[in-house]
Parts: sequence; structure tokens; C-alpha cells
Amino acid sequence: GPPGNMIHSTVPPGQINRATVHALVQEFWYVLEGEGEIWRRADSEERVTALVPGVSIDIPRGTAFQYRCTGAAPLTFICITMPPWPGDQEASFVDGPWTPTI
Repeated sequence: GPPGNMIHSTVPPGQINRATVHALVQEFWYVLEGEGEIWRRADSEERVTALVPGVSIDIPRGTAFQYRCTGAAPLTFICITMPPWPGDQEASFVDGPWTPTI
């Protein structure tokens, strides 16, 4: 809709996504199944948060982040972006704590 988008995301076991920062959108996640971790860095604050069912996190615009599936089953979550995802040019890749697998 006009204020945002929503997707269902699945991250296979062992997959580590590239570290990214968004210029315009912020994201909100709700974890459905599986286990994983997300690293986030904004200004001088940096942290890793466990992603398990029931956890909800936010990724404010301008925050660097990277995530991975650490369990034996896929990590699945709902991701809401606000405003709507404008396209691939929105994401810039940055250095993260883990070596990406994709």
C-alpha cells in the first residue's frame, strides 16, 4: 500500500546476507520460525540481536545491518518497509562482521 510494503522472507540454514544500509526506508521485522542473528550499527552504537520466533526488531534508515541463519531450519520473518521499497538502488553494501555466503 501507499505507506509501506510487506514481504515474507526465508533465509536457508547457513546463509549469511551481505551487510547493507538503506538510504530512504526503515524496516520492521517479526520472526516466525528458525534461529538467526542480526548485526546493526548506527552512529557509534553496534549490537548483535538473536532472531528467534516472536522477536520483533527495527532497522532505522541509515543503519548498517547484516543477518544470518544460525539454526538447522530456515529462518523466516515478516519484513515491513516504510515507505514502500523503491528498488535495488535503495540498498548500499557495507562491511559487516560476517563473510557473506550470497
